[in-house]
Amino acid sequence: MHLSSLLLGAIAATAVSAHPGHDIRAELAERQAILDLVGRSDYGRCADKLKARGVEARAVARREELAKKMMKKRNLNARSIYARGTHQSNATFTLQTPASEIFASTDFCFLSPEVTEGPYYVAGEYIREDITEDQAGVDLALDLQVYDVETCEPVPNVYLEIWHCNSTGVYSGVSASGNGNGDAANLNATFLRGLQQTDADGIAQFETLFPGHYTGRATHIHVMVHVDPTVFPNNTIRSTTASHVGQVYFDQDLITEVEAEPVYNTNTQTLTLNSEDMLLQQGSKVGDPIVNYVYLGSTVSEGLLGWIGFGINTTLARTVSAAATLYESGGVANSNGGGAGGPGGGAGGPPSGFPGGGFPTGVRPTNASSSAAATVAPACNAEKN
Repeated sequence: MHLSSLLLGAIAATAVSAHPGHDIRAELAERQAILDLVGRSDYGRCADKLKARGVEARAVARREELAKKMMKKRNLNARSIYARGTHQSNATFTLQTPASEIFASTDFCFLSPEVTEGPYYVAGEYIREDITEDQAGVDLALDLQVYDVETCEPVPNVYLEIWHCNSTGVYSGVSASGNGNGDAANLNATFLRGLQQTDADGIAQFETLFPGHYTGRATHIHVMVHVDPTVFPNNTIRSTTASHVGQVYFDQDLITEVEAEPVYNTNTQTLTLNSEDMLLQQGSKVGDPIVNYVYLGSTVSEGLLGWIGFGINTTLARTVSAAATLYESGGVANSNGGGAGGPGGGAGGPPSGFPGGGFPTGVRPTNASSSAAATVAPACNAEKN
């Protein structure tokens, strides 16, 4: 089994309104200005240097171990990795294929910085590896590496934050028209959001689900890098300063497979192809922001392992705007935070309700990283303002 190549199409002529009231035309123009300032470097040189220093070999071993861990967790028998997924390769593997070939990195990319973090960034999320909670969908283990595009060195001891919508296109932590059924209880939800500190090789790993889709944007995961933020007693971080805000994407053939799976196939919102997403097209000018992956079993339903290494410009730190903040007592919307509206909405929006049960209560989720505090500390995050 193998996945065919994705041919990226031309940029759509009209602006994408990914969230009601959120016109990205201005964002595209500002992002292009930043890209022009940064310029396109030879990021292949970083891959060569990392390989020479042994970082690449350690990455291969780490991904192999992660694959074994996830297969064991899901009671999958030892077997070959059935397919490597990338829009740049249709390679297939057997039991004799060495791990160094299966899990090798492709070219690193510079994730073009976002001018806005989107309307659904929530401050105050948990440091944890497993962000799935009770959500339903296709399991996805992520291995993410951050490196400095100026020095080609891994970026250790920073906090990498990710967040994305669930299988029907709904974000946790925000109550807004068009985001699911707009239930106010969603302010207390924390699913599919979390942070991990990068190790000496600039690595952070997460257990999550393959994201769903919503009208106007291709399937994606948001990533944000925080340098030296304050960690609160309940193992959360409330930081609105970021060294980088970006997005990673997925192969279109893989998206098609996942969208046919249960829960995903109940999403009635219009699916935006990679070739139709202007933010992806613009980001592709300076690298390849699409995640590499392998199946953990014989079908996509048995789970995926994905990885990507991306470079950041650490001098582009800026203040970000949170749509809401998670406190010990629950989530609180910020009147001046985020953008207007939410994904989808109106006719053709996602089904009412959320897959996998009710909302979390706002206390530490039970599947948070084992290194997290056992209970929520009396004083959590920061005073509300």
